[in-house]
Amino acid sequence: MRLTVDIDPNSGFCAGVTRAIRKAEEQLDGPDGRLFSLGAIVHNDAELSRLEAKGLVTIDKEDLQEMQDADGETLLIRAHGEPPSTYVKARQLHFNVIDCTCPVVLKLQESIREAYARIKDGSVDGQIIIFGKPGHAEVLGLVGQADGNALVVENLRMLENAIAEKKIDLKKHIEIFSQTTKNPAEYASICSRLEELMAKENELPMQRFAGRGLLAVHNTICSQVASRHAKLSRFAIDHDILIFVSGKASSNGKVLCDRCKSLNIRTYHIESTADIRKEWFREDDKVGVCGAASTPKWLLEDIANHILSFNGTSSGPLL
Repeated sequence: MRLTVDIDPNSGFCAGVTRAIRKAEEQLDGPDGRLFSLGAIVHNDAELSRLEAKGLVTIDKEDLQEMQDADGETLLIRAHGEPPSTYVKARQLHFNVIDCTCPVVLKLQESIREAYARIKDGSVDGQIIIFGKPGHAEVLGLVGQADGNALVVENLRMLENAIAEKKIDLKKHIEIFSQTTKNPAEYASICSRLEELMAKENELPMQRFAGRGLLAVHNTICSQVASRHAKLSRFAIDHDILIFVSGKASSNGKVLCDRCKSLNIRTYHIESTADIRKEWFREDDKVGVCGAASTPKWLLEDIANHILSFNGTSSGPLL
């Protein structure tokens, strides 16, 4: 067996995750040496284990509700962001807060608050739709910006079901936003279908409907994520087999891995070297190792070197 291995240069932590981990390490390496994180700072067990060994303690919303007084402990808000109610609760508990909400998510939260304010004060008669994964941490934070008054749809079927169930009024003004890590092509498809159905309901040709301003489509997918889809597609096509590395809880990982599988049937989703099977590989395979925005570079390198060991060598991967 003579495998070659490439690591996708565009895979690995996005800027928001990199910033959150840097802030966490600064706190953990400081005099206190302890930090609470509200939810997993990154959806990757290997990276979480590394940070927990340094003193990171991950808590959830139930833990937060059960606490009586944090007595000046430090709480990190991860890159996904949180609804306003979380900050109120943290202040009541006397936490020192390190807010690591991704700047892209912060901008999206602000846009949703502004849209909701227009609806709430009667400037427009409308509603807010969020294209995202129901229950995802970022999405919960986004819905919270509208006091819970936003409808979440994850796909075309959910959109059309919501319309059939009268949860969406096609005659009203609609503002639609996307979770920052979703697939740009899927979001475009959702928006196109919504525009088509609204034009039909309002008995207007598409061109005239577009000029009425009844539908406001907000471009809120992270540009880094959007470009990663195109670059990863090329990477998938250029390799015989793909090893996609991410935590199974990573929403971004699922989206990107599904994209890879649609282009390269020999795509395997793993979390660590323990998941790799030698029988997946064929002689002279050109192997691509890639991952999600929550996958650390050091883990991608470990995976690549493990695969290269099937050649009987531990030489470094091709970057």
